[in-house]
Amino acid sequence: MKDVLHSSRRKFIKSGSTLSAGALLAAPHVAKAAKNDKTLKIGLVGIGGRGSGAAAQAMNADDNVALTAIGDLFEDRIKLRSRILKARGRSKFQVTPETTFIGFDSYKKVIDSGVDVVILTSPPNFRPQHIEYAVEKGVHCFLEKPVAVDAPGVRKVIELAKKAKEKKLGFMSGFCWRHHYPKREIFKRILDGAVGEVNTIYSTYNGGEIWKKPREEGWGDLEAQMRNWNAHLWLSGDSIVEQAVHCIDMMQWAMGDEAPSHAEGSGGRQVYDDPDKYGNIYDHFACVYQWENGSRGYHFSRQQNGTIGSYEVEAFGSKGYASCKNRHAIIGKDDAWRFRGENNDMYQTEHNELFASIREGNPFNDGEKAAKSTMVAILGRMASYTGQRITYEDALNSKEDLTPSHFDWEKPLPAMPIPVPGVTKFV
Repeated sequence: MKDVLHSSRRKFIKSGSTLSAGALLAAPHVAKAAKNDKTLKIGLVGIGGRGSGAAAQAMNADDNVALTAIGDLFEDRIKLRSRILKARGRSKFQVTPETTFIGFDSYKKVIDSGVDVVILTSPPNFRPQHIEYAVEKGVHCFLEKPVAVDAPGVRKVIELAKKAKEKKLGFMSGFCWRHHYPKREIFKRILDGAVGEVNTIYSTYNGGEIWKKPREEGWGDLEAQMRNWNAHLWLSGDSIVEQAVHCIDMMQWAMGDEAPSHAEGSGGRQVYDDPDKYGNIYDHFACVYQWENGSRGYHFSRQQNGTIGSYEVEAFGSKGYASCKNRHAIIGKDDAWRFRGENNDMYQTEHNELFASIREGNPFNDGEKAAKSTMVAILGRMASYTGQRITYEDALNSKEDLTPSHFDWEKPLPAMPIPVPGVTKFV
């Protein structure tokens, strides 16, 4: 990933500075087992909706933690969300003006402020770069999904996940369904053979349009794209990578986290007709994945208002069928089962488990699985954009780097062209 340290946004962005002047004191990080009486300091990079939620859950995950530093690109977002977090965290919210940072390099300043755990929830393009700095500095990571938007980023995260394991650092992704008790039980049963050998998986992620912020006077191209990051390929990876990856991750789960051999796909823009509103992403995808044993996964997703919503994962095998997302039920030739146990808040559970693992000296690390699921989603995007059959290995070794040529707030930054199947080439 290209290093992005350029930040000279007029009015409110002051890269390399804090909201007010103050000394930045470095403190040792917790790379090994933390004593139970040690306060674990948490840093947050990216204070959007998901970042705020993750920070609140982290503050609630352990009796002796404190949120001590926040970094984001935009001061207005920090001011708005900080008030909410302060109310939710109460005494555990210990962020000061001296530990509030703005700019593209704010992630470095958060990590260098002495935090033990950092929550990385900036737009996905920046994830590999932010993870790399955290691992280098010996800081435990919670990183939202997806872990990257292109193959070079995925390869970097795989490398960093291995390095984090060597350094005994926590490395937890935001694939939250893996921490949902009903899904843990049904996927355990699938992997134990409850439906026999899985030969078909069906998944959907169908909903309404993306949120969008109308361009305001004074916004340059970069700011307009950053404010609407989910609508731009280089920032989000498109909806199949940024959102539908949850379903694709569950497909991977049912297949024992084995990557498919190849994929074919289709997609396009039927309702996203205005580039100023909808950037350059697709509003629908249809992909077919195939594994070496002949099993196939069928994935459909769309973002179109007024359409029927569907968010499901179903697995079909030689001995039965499993509804994995909503009903959590198995219908087999010889038996039927439905989850009747305790439900849970999966978002809270993932943070509970991360902090408990750090306390125990055996930090949780799902980095390689998370990177593989992200790559499978990218594979589906590549196949859909090009209209070609693409192997997983070719996709993983792709040289396509989506990072733009500059990060200057004042210079023009035209949106990337909208992909056209049969015209867009695999790189």
